[in-house]
Amino acid sequence: MLRVQQLSVNGRRDELLPATSLHVRRGELLLACDKRQTQRTALALALSGRLKPSAGHFEWDGEEWDGSARIKSLRQASAVVDSPGVNEPEQHLSVRDLVTEDLALIPRRYRGSLLSKPWLKVNRFEDIAGLWTEQLPAARRLELLTALALTNPHTDLLVVDSPDRHGDPDDWLPRLEELAYDAGRPLAVVATVMSIPAGWTGPTATIGNAASPAPGKPAPERLHASNTLETEAMK
Repeated sequence: MLRVQQLSVNGRRDELLPATSLHVRRGELLLACDKRQTQRTALALALSGRLKPSAGHFEWDGEEWDGSARIKSLRQASAVVDSPGVNEPEQHLSVRDLVTEDLALIPRRYRGSLLSKPWLKVNRFEDIAGLWTEQLPAARRLELLTALALTNPHTDLLVVDSPDRHGDPDDWLPRLEELAYDAGRPLAVVATVMSIPAGWTGPTATIGNAASPAPGKPAPERLHASNTLETEAMK
């Protein structure tokens, strides 16, 4: 399980990520929402150990850290997918070149002799190998990027940044549910989104749900053990 309490990230001038609490288990998909891309990306990077938090408490598979600790094991166990301005595919890359580049980033002890051509065949992406990444339909794009992220067998936490910027829930939600609920390799999956899709009944969190309210404003929504959101009464 991944559990974070009061996780926040300070920027040079403004707060990149207001205090946020959430938890997600293996075999579960959690949607964390906010309208601002910068905060969604900050959460995705912090949850995957790619951005140092300013404060907060982490727990991953029984290991615990505070915001000042170096959370190396979390970074090794996680993958961040399609983060704007961070690791989203460049438009001028073909799928074949993207696969070649991403396979080269996998730690050698897991990569073995992986090459793009056989990987594309085994994973059934031969039909799109010659396309530019910008030509990919949203669902096919996400399928490709998550498959690449999971080539590392030690990836147990998948954090997908703003998949809804590419299409409707039907383009990304089924794939993420499939990955989370796969009995053969149950993953903890988090997707940062602009808004929660209509009809979604699974776990959710709102970015900033653990932040202190400004004077005169109602308390923020807090995440409880059931992963449902509830507004606390002002004390």
